[in-house]
Amino acid sequence: MNVFTDEHYELVDFGDRDLKEAQFIRCTFERCSFASGSLEEIETSGCRFNSCDFRGAALNASLHTETAFLNCQFGEANLFVAKFDRCKLTGSDFVKAQLDGITIVQGDWSYVNLRHARLTKQDLRGVAFFEADLAGANLEKADLRKADLSRANLGQAKLSGADLRGAEVDGVNWLNVEVKGVRMDNAQAVAFLRCYGAKVE
Repeated sequence: MNVFTDEHYELVDFGDRDLKEAQFIRCTFERCSFASGSLEEIETSGCRFNSCDFRGAALNASLHTETAFLNCQFGEANLFVAKFDRCKLTGSDFVKAQLDGITIVQGDWSYVNLRHARLTKQDLRGVAFFEADLAGANLEKADLRKADLSRANLGQAKLSGADLRGAEVDGVNWLNVEVKGVRMDNAQAVAFLRCYGAKVE
């Protein structure tokens, strides 16, 4: 098992390297490419990835703890049963990524692109999705209690059976959102009704 600690990389192409089961501790990566790379079961702790390319990479069963992935590309990456524990994913793009079995423990996922992502039954309590693009995402039966969905794009998202109690939903447009059986608190219910023109007094 390869262990890398306190390393700094810039503009390095890791795409052709086999990094399976590697451990990265407090490492920094600036505009590096891991595209189509073999990253199965890697572990990162306290690392920072700035504008890195993970498109098409195999990250299945990987574990990330308090790591920042800022403005990174994960399009078509395999994140099957990957775990992100208190990580920061601000501005990253997950279009067509394989997210089945993913675990997200709190963290900041603001401004991410999760359009059409499948996140059914996920425990997303306390996760920040501020201005995230969740259009068409499947969040059925997800636990979103105390999550921050302020100004998130939920157009055509599926929230049936989800639990939103205590979540921040300021600026959310509830039109065209599937909400059958969704659990809301009173303030959220009022905001929802007002989107459909109801006068709540």
